[in-house]
Amino acid sequence: MLLVTGITGHTGKYFLKELMNNNYQGPIRCIVRNSSNTSLLDESGLNIEKVVGDLSDNAFIEKAMSGVETVMHIYNIHHSPVIVQAAISNQVKRAILVHTTGIYSNFKDASQGYKKVEKRVLELTQNNDCQTSITILRPTMIYGDMCDSNMSKFIKMVDKFRVIPVINKGENLLQPVNARDLGKAFFSVLISPIETAGKAYDLSGDQPIKMIDVFNKISRELNKRTFYISVPLNIGVFISKFIKTFTLGKINYIEKIQRMGENRSYRHDEATIDFGYKPISFEEGIRREVEEYLGESKIK
Repeated sequence: MLLVTGITGHTGKYFLKELMNNNYQGPIRCIVRNSSNTSLLDESGLNIEKVVGDLSDNAFIEKAMSGVETVMHIYNIHHSPVIVQAAISNQVKRAILVHTTGIYSNFKDASQGYKKVEKRVLELTQNNDCQTSITILRPTMIYGDMCDSNMSKFIKMVDKFRVIPVINKGENLLQPVNARDLGKAFFSVLISPIETAGKAYDLSGDQPIKMIDVFNKISRELNKRTFYISVPLNIGVFISKFIKTFTLGKINYIEKIQRMGENRSYRHDEATIDFGYKPISFEEGIRREVEEYLGESKIK
């Protein structure tokens, strides 16, 4: 039995498509919410059991873990310790955890919570009674379609505004990863239990790219002319803190602004060696996303 969390989410749906494309034969138990759109699950043709529940409910997680051999935890890194604890107590063989390269951030606020999660996971698995093998996957900035919370916002900005502020001239490096590549990576890890046991992998895009070049490529795809205003990092953080205070915490871009001041490019050599990871170029990925955006704009 394969247990999956977050399968109706942005990257989860691409993992589901890989299961479908590869005609996965085993039983799959998917944790969903009452509000989840499960139409793709229902139409998948796979042996899927849907269970409705809350990952914050320990008793529910324990029950959902019964009879499970492998866990693919895609939804929310902060639930990983509970998932791992339940996996261990139910003698689950493998737990594949989708975390984030945000753990490497030099900014305490941006990485401390992620580090605590992985430390707790390590503590749980160091117990002598633990029979669960752990694999951690750390994607970089995720994009791929208009459901993402990263490039979709940049595309809309470039389309609507001729002048765009960038932090420190936009010189920081990114390595965005397409959600389709993540779906393929998740499936590859699933079918490579020996090669990936006990390891952690960074899952990045094809090549590093400067933030300013990200905007320029989007501008070209949209056939727009864009001008940029460089904003020093400390001023950007000050403004984001003011906005957070003014909106009573409803709008909080502090972490995102902080991370715009540091390089976020990470090699994925180990993933390529162990399970053949080969992401598409950013040019190809952003072209597809802009085309989707323009298609939706025409419909509206």
